[in-house]
Amino acid sequence: MLVAGAMVAVQSQVNGRLATALGDGPRAGIGAAVISFGTGLLILAIATTNSPALRSSAGALVAAVRARTLRPVEVIGGLMGAFLVATQGLTVGTIGVALFSVALTAGQSVSALAVDHLGFGPAGHQPLSASRAVAAAFAVAAVLLGTGSRLADDVSVQLIAFAALAFLAGAGSAVQQALNGRVSAHVGPWVTTLNNFVVGWFGLLVAFALSLLAHGHLRGLPHTWWLYLGGAIGITFIWLAAVLVRVHGVLILGLSMIAGQVIGAQLIQAVVDHEAVDTAGYAASGLTVVGVVIALGLRRSRG
Repeated sequence: MLVAGAMVAVQSQVNGRLATALGDGPRAGIGAAVISFGTGLLILAIATTNSPALRSSAGALVAAVRARTLRPVEVIGGLMGAFLVATQGLTVGTIGVALFSVALTAGQSVSALAVDHLGFGPAGHQPLSASRAVAAAFAVAAVLLGTGSRLADDVSVQLIAFAALAFLAGAGSAVQQALNGRVSAHVGPWVTTLNNFVVGWFGLLVAFALSLLAHGHLRGLPHTWWLYLGGAIGITFIWLAAVLVRVHGVLILGLSMIAGQVIGAQLIQAVVDHEAVDTAGYAASGLTVVGVVIALGLRRSRG
């Protein structure tokens, strides 16, 4: 679960770099998301087509939706994933992967409170817990600290807006994990992942068409091969989440992935981007991880 979370941070870095290489404006960020989802969908489609068992599972998903065993709203988790990937391309180049990840995890923590209470996850309704409330409080404090540090150096409406987008993407991610758990219980994690990429890719195509109406330009496809790994990375962590949410539940999965994202983001900033992590950055990350640890401890003591 920690690895799955860290892979979200890695994907954010890859898709952010791809968007910067593609051009500028919303069309570059959403275009990077289209490429990321498109490559992932291609991999999934080839594997599914060549496996009778996977083709059967895909047919079972269609049958479950037609029979209303799965409601249409339960199979649209891919739209939240598409929004997350588009937000990576739109914001990471400006606010950095570390701040993006802190804002993202704050959104996940807060949203998970509602997800558990409303029963979106495969385990159904779960009352608001002290453990989740603690994690959410620490995560929100962390994002306020992280953005406060940046604002002290460079007050910008764009910075606030991009951090808010990352927060909303995190909120959608918690809903996506819960819905994927429901789908996975019927058809397994692989077809759940395939469904995410199909739904998300078509959503992104519509968004990309609309982005052409906004200011910006595209420079063409970059030649750096690793900029096209976002889709494969996405397959891995969506599949892991779909498997692990049925084993550990939304709470444990969400908290563990939060810790993985924050730690991974700080490592990327320090090692890959060669940018020094300031005191506020360490403090924000520390708050998030401490909140996760305390929340897990509270849950264990109550369980």
